[in-house]
Amino acid sequence: MCKGLAALPATCLRSAKDMKHRLGFFLQKPESVCDPNGNSKKEKAAGAKKVSAVEVQKWGESLEILINNEDGLTAFITFLKSEFSEENIEFWMACEDYKKINLPAKLAPTAKNIYKQYVAVQSPKEVNLDSSTREETSRNLLEPTTACFDEAQRKIFLLMEKDSYRRFLKSKIYQDMLQQTTSSSSSSFGIQKRGKNKATEFNQQFPQCA
Repeated sequence: MCKGLAALPATCLRSAKDMKHRLGFFLQKPESVCDPNGNSKKEKAAGAKKVSAVEVQKWGESLEILINNEDGLTAFITFLKSEFSEENIEFWMACEDYKKINLPAKLAPTAKNIYKQYVAVQSPKEVNLDSSTREETSRNLLEPTTACFDEAQRKIFLLMEKDSYRRFLKSKIYQDMLQQTTSSSSSSFGIQKRGKNKATEFNQQFPQCA
């Protein structure tokens, strides 16, 4: 039966302390890692939300998952702006906000502004709609409801799904995020695994007392 660490030679006790120190290093959460310029990664990341590898991978499953995720939507908008083609997602977002209007008095003026901005022919940010959908949307404005842009929004969603979304998945923006988050996840897993191995090694060398 083990009599405890007190019964071990001094050299063994020193080895135990060294092992505990190394184990603590591998298991601890990195607080601040500095770059060559003296700025810590913790400081750089302050205020920035970390996106997980799982989230980024899910963006590749569907456009709906992508744009219903706050970080995914931001990445998609960034990509579209790089192509100077952000009008479709801006229209989609305007429609989403419009459907949330609770005051009936605000429906008509807001609908009119959205139509003038995105739907009307030669509007500042005209989206690519067929004539029948454009005319239907125009008629809906005569008696506006929260659903008057539904068909136009659906058409633009399908257009983005077939076109810009596919380009986004192949873009450097998405591929870089995918690689960085996957690498970060793998690195974290490796540190955790090494920590567990050290813990197992320590327990094998210095079993707990009965």
